[in-house]
Amino acid sequence: MRLSLALIFCLVAATGFMTKPKSPKLIWSDEFEYTGLPDSTKWSYDLGTGPPEDWGNQELEYYTRNAKNARVENGKLIIEAHQEPLGGKNFTSARLVTRGKADWKNVRIDIRAKVASGKGAWSAIWMMPVVKQYGEWPACGEIDIMEHVGKDLDKMFWSAHSKKLNWTLGTQQTYSTYINGITNDFHVFKLDWSKESLKFYVDDVLYYTANNDGRGTDYYPFVDPQFLLLNLAIGGNLAGNTIDDTIFPVRMEVDYVRVYQ
Repeated sequence: MRLSLALIFCLVAATGFMTKPKSPKLIWSDEFEYTGLPDSTKWSYDLGTGPPEDWGNQELEYYTRNAKNARVENGKLIIEAHQEPLGGKNFTSARLVTRGKADWKNVRIDIRAKVASGKGAWSAIWMMPVVKQYGEWPACGEIDIMEHVGKDLDKMFWSAHSKKLNWTLGTQQTYSTYINGITNDFHVFKLDWSKESLKFYVDDVLYYTANNDGRGTDYYPFVDPQFLLLNLAIGGNLAGNTIDDTIFPVRMEVDYVRVYQ
């Protein structure tokens, strides 16, 4: 017996195969629709040169909470580095964190941002665990949603660091590629985080996937909440110590941060 198309449609729908997927739920955001210092209910700061010295990366900046280095204007978060002496360093900048205010796991994070250009600038959007229950870095697990250094213009980096997979051993889960004109405009940097993988996107294009291959937290410690960091470093291991003095002040701008469950 031949079934009508209408009956087939009803039968398929009844089995649930045609159920529309649920839209992701927005659970946290900052649209930066205000002026002044970053919202203190959402953001705090890492200050100075940090423990270990120079944040472990031989960076050349001193991080402050000054509006000169981090402020909201014209609907954007501005993280701006200046060439000026402070705390034994020749540059100042800012590093904003949600530590103690918001943290997540197994979420999607969208950040629309414009990275800094210029030799010496190191823009980063990344995550670290609230509790380092598997040990200090890299065992605790670090997720690098995006990194860009001005010495290699338009080259983007994505990484997932763990005890067994990290750059100090030369085994890190990482990927880099050139995206023409990435510093010229705003782009959406996205992380899709699940129990199975970390997926890294730019403008909805998937560039890299770090998979959980089932070997445990030495390889995939991304099973606990992490907080978000936004910063603009000057110099350091990745960016190099050759600084173009003509770039200052240099800035990274963020249009919004949105976290979906």
